[in-house]
Formats: sequence, structure tokens, C-alpha cells
Amino acid sequence: MKTSRRGFTLIELLVVISIIAVLIALLLPAVQSAREAARRSQCSNNLKQIALAVHSYHATNNVVPPVCTYPGGQFTLSSGWSASWVVAILPYLEQTTMASAYNYSAGAIVSGAIGYENTTVTYTQIATMLCPSENIFQRPSLNGTTSYVGNYGGPGQNSCYSGVIVPTGDPNLVMGLGPKLGNVGPVTFEAIRDGQTNTGMFSERLFGLVGSPAVAPGQNPNGKRGIFGVSASGVGPLTGVAGATTFVQDCKAVAPTTFVNSNVLGNNAYAGNPWYLSMVSYNHVGSPNSTHCQNVTGDASFVATAGYVGPSGSSPATSNHPGGVHVAFADGSVRFVKDSVASNIWWGIGTRLGKEIISSDAF
Repeated sequence: MKTSRRGFTLIELLVVISIIAVLIALLLPAVQSAREAARRSQCSNNLKQIALAVHSYHATNNVVPPVCTYPGGQFTLSSGWSASWVVAILPYLEQTTMASAYNYSAGAIVSGAIGYENTTVTYTQIATMLCPSENIFQRPSLNGTTSYVGNYGGPGQNSCYSGVIVPTGDPNLVMGLGPKLGNVGPVTFEAIRDGQTNTGMFSERLFGLVGSPAVAPGQNPNGKRGIFGVSASGVGPLTGVAGATTFVQDCKAVAPTTFVNSNVLGNNAYAGNPWYLSMVSYNHVGSPNSTHCQNVTGDASFVATAGYVGPSGSSPATSNHPGGVHVAFADGSVRFVKDSVASNIWWGIGTRLGKEIISSDAF
């Protein structure tokens, strides 16, 4: 009499398990890729909303919002800080209540006994200002932060304040940086002589780590969250393409030593400083996802020692997206720019009136 089999043999079970393991190994990257594609799409949409908000602001005020409201009363009240471009576009991001709650007669940040009047706004996090691919969930401070930053310009070695989101006053009168007047704001769309299609307006930024733990260049991704000092003598403002090229090379060659300023980037979305690029602005010096570098000999001493990246430092766009960053251009379009973009193209995208010729397929 034949007995019927009631189960798998050990070999058959192992074969089934192996097949399932192979299928999981094949499917997992596809699932992760699909999730990242969705995050990239959301991030691009966030930048699109910010760019459209700026267009609405321009339609109302005939200028693009500056990086901050310097010169103004808040600048003195808050030790150099004043309301950033984020505050300016709040009404156009469906945040009218927050915009109305912001007090321009009080401090822009909490410093000593001032600034507490604005914490209803400054401690609030807006979802639109966060990239879903950001893998750090704790803010670097109590303040609301931002994954999106305004274009301050190309290399300060060529020309300071050559971007779209720039100071309205001329800090050169105080610091002696760059060409006097001419490049500072307010900027109008008509002033973007290189064409709105070829001029970056906003991009991405990984923000800093709470508690400022030590990070080293080359770590992934936390090496992109630190600010490293570079002593590149003779490559400050107005040293031209040669100076900018030297500074980029020196920045790439930073030794793998630690630097504690890993909590600075994106520390506050609602306050900006005309000389500091690390909070709500970036520049087109180092390529996307390269290292943040402070020009400790090229910028004025109090800028260089503050650790916030000055006008002739490198404060690049950074992200967790594989291979590049999103850039919102002045015409409102959002495009993905690869890390491998040529330096001259990246520098050209950063300037509004540099007269560079950039083809549509250059990046």
C-alpha cells in the first residue's frame, strides 16, 4: 500500500526559501528606487511652490524677496540677524496667519532677552520647507528649519552678490568685500540679464546636526553637514577665475579632520544675515554635494571666524538624492542638476548678469 507525502523534504524547503530570498533581493532595490522617485517628485514640487510664491511676491512688490531685510531695525536688535526671504513669502505659501504674527519691531532670533516675541513663528516648522529625502528628523535648534535655500550667486572671487536672493544693502561699505554697489538687491526679474531660464533661484541643503557633533569631510551624508575652514591666501573677492578655481581645489583637499560646526546649516529658516550663506542661502562655487568651506583668509575676519561661510567661501547645494540636486530656476521651472556638472556651467547658472551662454543640454 502506497503512503501519500504530507509535506516538503528539507531540500525542497531550502529551494523555496532560496527562491523567496532571491525575489526579495530583486524587489527591494526596486521598492527603494520607487520610494526615492516619489520623494524626488515631492521635493521638486516643494521647490516649485517656493518658486511660484516668489513670482507672486514679485507681482505684488515688483522685486524678488532679498536674502534678509537688512538694513533694518531687526539687524541691530538681533546681533546682525533679520527676517529672511522665508518670512517674505509666507503669505504666498498659504501661511498668512504666520506672516501676520511676525513682529518686525522685535528680534529676528532669540538672543538674550530679545526675540521671544517672534517664537510663535520662528519655532514653527512648515512642511513645504522640508525635503522628504532628508534623513535627519531632529532640527539643529528649536527654530523651524529649511531644506531649501536661495541663490546668493557665483564665486565671490569673480563678483559678490551675483545671484537672485541677495542682500538689499551694500555690506561692502562696511566690510570692503567685492565690487561696491551694482550687485546688491533688490533684484527684479528684469535685472536677470542672463535669462530666467538659465539662472538658478533656489536649491537644496541638508541641514545641520543637533548638538553639533564632530563630522569629517567625505562622510556620507554627514560630511556634507559640516563647515570646514580653508586658509587659501590670496583667493578672496575679486581674484577672478584663477582665485575661484584655487579655492575649489583647496576645498576638495581638506584633510579628514573633524570640525564641530555641524549644527549651523539651516539652523533657522526665518532669520538671515547679509554676510552668512549657511542658513537660508547657498552659492555656486563648489559643485552640488561638495564640501562646505569657509574662506578664513579671504573674507573679513569676523565673517571668517563666525563659521557661517562668507561671500567668498563655498556653500554648495546638497541633498540625499542620488547623483545631484534640484534647482528651481528664475522662470519657475525645476530641474535636476547632476553632481558632475562642469564648473563653468555651475558658476554660470549661479549668476544673473554674468553674460554666460549656457545651452539647454549643458546640465
